[in-house]
Amino acid sequence: MKSKSPFPFIWEKETSEIKSLPELLNKKSNELKILLSKNGVILFKSFEINTPEKLEECVNAFPGSSLNYLDGTSPRTKLQNKVYTSTEYPPEEFISLHNELSYSNSWPSFLFFCCEIPAETGGSTAIADSRLLLSDLSESTRKLFKKNGVMYIRNLHGGFGFGTSWQNAFETEDKLDVEKYCENNEIDYVWNDEGGLRLLQKREAIITHPISGDEVWFNQADQFHPSQHPKEVYEAMLDLYEGDYMKMPQYATFGNGDEIPIECFDEVREVAKKNMVTFKWEKGDLMLVDNILAAHGRTPFVGDRRILVSMLA
Repeated sequence: MKSKSPFPFIWEKETSEIKSLPELLNKKSNELKILLSKNGVILFKSFEINTPEKLEECVNAFPGSSLNYLDGTSPRTKLQNKVYTSTEYPPEEFISLHNELSYSNSWPSFLFFCCEIPAETGGSTAIADSRLLLSDLSESTRKLFKKNGVMYIRNLHGGFGFGTSWQNAFETEDKLDVEKYCENNEIDYVWNDEGGLRLLQKREAIITHPISGDEVWFNQADQFHPSQHPKEVYEAMLDLYEGDYMKMPQYATFGNGDEIPIECFDEVREVAKKNMVTFKWEKGDLMLVDNILAAHGRTPFVGDRRILVSMLA
C-alpha cells in the first residue's frame, strides 16, 4: 500500500536545521530510515553534493556497509573506492524501472545518487513505488510470478563481444574469484570454449520488505527479456540466436524454465509506465532510495550528463 507522503519526499537545505548533508545523514539516520520505509525515496536539494568525494562522505555517514558493484549488468566506471558512474548506456536509450541487483541473492538496501552534471534535456532518474507496481498488476500475473519466480540468464563475454564482460561484471581477471563468488551466491555458472561465462540465477519475483512488511514487485524479468527492445531488434535477436534463449546476452524465464508470456511483459511495462515519476536533476542534488520499496530507471537525454551512484547494504 502506497504511503500518503509525496513521492519523492523533498528535503530542502534552506528549511533544514542541519546544513551539512553528511552530518544530517548521520544524526538523523533513524528518522530518515522511518521516512524511507513509508515513502521509499528522499530527494535532498541544495546540499551541493556534486563530486565523488562528497558522495562518498555522505554514504560513509549513513549506517551500513558500502558495496562494490559486483555481478552487475550496467556498464559503469568505478571512480573511487565504491563510487561509480550510474550507467553508461547510450543517451538515446530508456532504461526500464528495476530494483538494483534484484536478480542476485543479495542486494543493496539503499542507493545514493547525486548529480554532478545535469543533462541539457531529459535524463531523469525515473522512480516508482514498488508496492504500486505490484498492486496494479492483475491477480493472474501476480500469482504466476509469485508461484514460479524468475530465472535470469546471462552470457558474459571474455573481453570481446556484445554486452558486459565477466571481468567487468566481477571486477577481476581471475576465474577462480568469479567461481568462488558464484558458489557463495547461489549462481549456477558454465565457462564456454571462447572464454565467456553463462550465469543462471533463480530468484523470487515478489518479496516482503523486512521493516515495513510491505509486499513488493522486486524483479528485473522485463528488463532482461529481449522483448524490451523495439520489435525489429527483438525479431533480429531471435533470428541471430535461432530462438535459443540460453545463448542470448540476457534472458528471463519463470524459475522452472517455462517461457513468460509476452502478454505478461506488456502488462508489467504498462503498469511501470503508469506509475513512473520523473523530476529534473539539478547540480548537487542527492537522492536516497530504499532499493526494495522503490524501483528506478533512466529517461533518454541530450547533452552531457553525469550522475554518480553508491550502494549501501
